Amino acid sequence: MNFHKTILPLFFATALFSQTIAEGFVDISKSVPNIVIELRYASENNFVGQVIEGYEAPVCYLSLPASNALKEVAEELAPFGLGLKVFDAYRPQRSVNHFVRWAKELSDTKMKEKYYPNVNKSELFEKGYIAAHSGHSRGSTIDLTLIDLATKKELDMGTGFDFFSPVSWPTSIEVSAQQRANRLLLHSVMLRHGFRALPEEWWHFTLSNEPYPTSYFDFVVR
Repeated sequence: MNFHKTILPLFFATALFSQTIAEGFVDISKSVPNIVIELRYASENNFVGQVIEGYEAPVCYLSLPASNALKEVAEELAPFGLGLKVFDAYRPQRSVNHFVRWAKELSDTKMKEKYYPNVNKSELFEKGYIAAHSGHSRGSTIDLTLIDLATKKELDMGTGFDFFSPVSWPTSIEVSAQQRANRLLLHSVMLRHGFRALPEEWWHFTLSNEPYPTSYFDFVVR
């Protein structure tokens, strides 16, 4: 047997795989108890209507500090029979670039009725729904909701994930009292464990003391 011909390809294959994930990032499905993953951008169920470039598998990565904080959130919720469902976490910069290209193709509105029925696609940049950079690419931002652990059913938040409308603002009074209470519960538990909220999206949180505040990563989700 030729040792070098046998071992070296294995070494390079392993090295290549290890380089696909930036140092300091973890797969939250292996670190956060009871977590449910529904990675929308790895499917066609998103505002674009197709799998987004950079998402090759339904895997959610976060920086280690953000993952540790999310674990604390899950542990606080579990005694009440509640858990977390994640829609997006780390997002490659190439995925954000895909959103930008799509937003400029004004004729492609196949997902408008579900995700942005009351806003013109031409206004998505102006209104801040699409941007050239996203905090998700820094690795400590997450989109998520609450679920009943027994049934895995989502708590009613009044809108779905990525619904482009002021109704999605955490402070909106256009949703019911119970829906506002569900949003407040999610907001409260996330802030208690070191996250900050986005005023325009009830599902969006960023670790306040994020480890890579000026870095935008682009490794593929796989």
